[in-house]
Amino acid sequence: MSGSRGCATNSLLFLIIVFLPVIGHIIETVFILEDDHSSMGKVIWLLIIWCLPFIGPFLYLVFGQRPVNRGRVMFGQASYNTDPYQR
Repeated sequence: MSGSRGCATNSLLFLIIVFLPVIGHIIETVFILEDDHSSMGKVIWLLIIWCLPFIGPFLYLVFGQRPVNRGRVMFGQASYNTDPYQR
């Protein structure tokens, strides 16, 4: 039997199990730092995300994100330009 049997599978499995969650944690860290939480709120969310590996990011996505204030989009209605100088 060959000694390198399963080496590619083990390497791929290692990349999926280790690096994919780390990349997800880094992306969520950027989300937290860009969000408008207080400094203490950011620290608490970062601790939750990094100390609870699988449940922490889920908790932030469900409870931690702030809604973005955008104008309401009304489909099927004409849009009116409020800036008279813009064409």
